[in-house]
Amino acid sequence: MDQLALLFVLLLGAVVSVPVGERWGLPSPVLMTLLGMVLAVLDFVPNVDIPPELILPALLPPLLYAAVRRTSWRQFAANRRPIFLLAVALVFVTTLAVACVASSIVPGLPLAAAFALGALVAPPDPVAATAVAGQLGLPRRLVSILEGEGLFNDVTAIVLYHVAIAAAVSGTFSPWKAGLDFVLSAVVALVVGLALGWAANKLMTLVGEASLQVGLTLLVPYVSYVLAEELHGSGVLAVLVTALFLAEYAIDADDVMTRLAGATVWEVVDTLVTGVAFGLIGLELHNAIRTASGRWGEMLGWAATIVVVVVFVRLAWLLPATWLTKRLHAKRDYDEEIPTSWRETVVMWWAGMRGVASVALALAIPLEMDDGSPFPDRDEIVFIAFGVIMATLVLQGLTLPWLVRKLGVRADEDVEKAFEKELAVRAAKAARRRLREIEEVEELPEEVSEQLLRRAFEIGVRISPDMGDEERREAHVQRVRRMKRMRRIQGEMLSAARHEVLSARSEPGADPEIVDRVLRHLDVRSLR
Repeated sequence: MDQLALLFVLLLGAVVSVPVGERWGLPSPVLMTLLGMVLAVLDFVPNVDIPPELILPALLPPLLYAAVRRTSWRQFAANRRPIFLLAVALVFVTTLAVACVASSIVPGLPLAAAFALGALVAPPDPVAATAVAGQLGLPRRLVSILEGEGLFNDVTAIVLYHVAIAAAVSGTFSPWKAGLDFVLSAVVALVVGLALGWAANKLMTLVGEASLQVGLTLLVPYVSYVLAEELHGSGVLAVLVTALFLAEYAIDADDVMTRLAGATVWEVVDTLVTGVAFGLIGLELHNAIRTASGRWGEMLGWAATIVVVVVFVRLAWLLPATWLTKRLHAKRDYDEEIPTSWRETVVMWWAGMRGVASVALALAIPLEMDDGSPFPDRDEIVFIAFGVIMATLVLQGLTLPWLVRKLGVRADEDVEKAFEKELAVRAAKAARRRLREIEEVEELPEEVSEQLLRRAFEIGVRISPDMGDEERREAHVQRVRRMKRMRRIQGEMLSAARHEVLSARSEPGADPEIVDRVLRHLDVRSLR
């Protein structure tokens, strides 16, 4: 098996792991990691040969962009305190704790290299957290915090990692310069992200066509990441800012085709890239086995110690941070989404799985120092990082569904239904309001006006059947049954039309472009 064949195996596994995970009640990223580990121990599977410096630029931009599409700027603004405590403060605390412990248990490990280890294992993975949270039906407030933490902690961790690596390879460290680099990195990323988001929004309006707009969104996260990195900014933060800008300002309520096509394409991209990323994590077992050959006891002891530090520092930080956030929330900010019980806090603690960013940063550790000597204890650092990733991702990922069920942490369905009903009422009122505006400038027959008024009400009832009274709901149910029957018959008619048009493709003299154009018209009609 060569590298290309291995890539196709991972892509196939990414697709298959989704339905298998849903059937077994397990997160697909965890299944892909297990698949990678199985492939790693097979003799005919080659070792992955990807330049370390390409892993982050290739995998992180689309994963981060896809994750941001599922959230909004309001959620980040409302949850700024818990996100800061988790994504910034906790990353600093975890990095410091791991560095102190690692430098004391690994003989000869320099403090700067220990800080690099701490920085790369500090951030929980945003992809794993959101994938797991989405499948378990957790309360939206927990999902929002986990998404915010997962998206912003990479920014903090990567900047700390680069500072630590620079200090390790050069042998010098300046706190003032490190702090200045941190600030400049964030400022450059904000400028690049906003500028590129604005430019991309204008360009989408210019290209117009749905397929071209979706294609542009596939390029934007990579451009944002690379441009920010070239200007010595944070590529991760630039992607987040660009994605948030486009999610806020590039949405046209009437551009149905672009929205549907974009959602479909990004679901595919998210599934494939996530699968490959976590499959590569599992494949790193091959290098871990080679590194630990003859030193298993010592190496596993180091890795287990760092795992304990990473896991329990998160718990020790979450308990007082949650208490503090609750106190501040009760006094000032009622829009903030926070854990409301110790059960939710425990779930947040156990959801701190490491993943793509950690393995990419571990593999990106340089081989040599500035003076040409080998990077100190590089193999040991990579092995410990792999141990932390495997322990948190596989152990926590496999047991998190059980823990959620055991603690009974579920989404508040009554609150969700109430909000859905509120949106349905607002949608129906907006439709009726627009109908009245039209009636003021256009004369409509009475029967047409009544029919349109009923349809305005049906807009809301279709979203939330609970918004109507019992009589109206029953009438709506009867209409829905008639409409379903009509749609079924109309669907069969359109299917016959599509088959007839498609058969013309193989007829002599048929122009395939014209056939595809007519077929697209029928497809759009079927969608409507």
